[in-house]
Amino acid sequence: MIMKFYMTPGSCTTGIHILLEELELVFEVYIVNLLEGEQNKSDYLAFNSKGTIPTLLREDGSALTDFQTIAWWLATHYPKAKLLPEDTDTMLKIMDMMNYVISVMHMQGFARIFTTDKFTPHEADYEWVRQQGREIIEKGFLYINSVLTNENYVTENLSIADCALFYVEFWADKTDISLPAACQRHYEQMLRRPKVRQVLMEEGYKL
Repeated sequence: MIMKFYMTPGSCTTGIHILLEELELVFEVYIVNLLEGEQNKSDYLAFNSKGTIPTLLREDGSALTDFQTIAWWLATHYPKAKLLPEDTDTMLKIMDMMNYVISVMHMQGFARIFTTDKFTPHEADYEWVRQQGREIIEKGFLYINSVLTNENYVTENLSIADCALFYVEFWADKTDISLPAACQRHYEQMLRRPKVRQVLMEEGYKL
């Protein structure tokens, strides 16, 4: 059985898409239309009862259903790519960055911009919620900027954290949120990677 990857172009799943291509794996892509609620349909819930993206169905049919788990599994299952370092301190730095990007930048910041109605039942509060999200994002990027001490990546080499950081940098680019210097440098370095460019073109973005 070939792995099946369920994703939405331009979403957090782009980070996993990049990892799959960087590893040069064979997989089938299935597009989940979030606006039409395909993530809540019974056939999708049958293998991901959380109704979330991304989902990776492995060769044995078992499902991995969140960014961190999929990224960790890919890095540990295909160790030759060195998407995780061998020393503990560097690995902790990578995990800290990935978790911060997802739990703060994505779920607290950008979620307020992209899914404003989830944070308030009152339309009159929408602009306030979006501004709150923008403030979280800008503060978050300043923190990330302060810990990006390597020239190109989160640590010395490309890691799972870089693919997580890239998708929120990509969102910032598309929503006119300025990146501080180190984050901008990281974003541009990622955009120079052939597999990243391939993924963006496959997902319908012009470079």
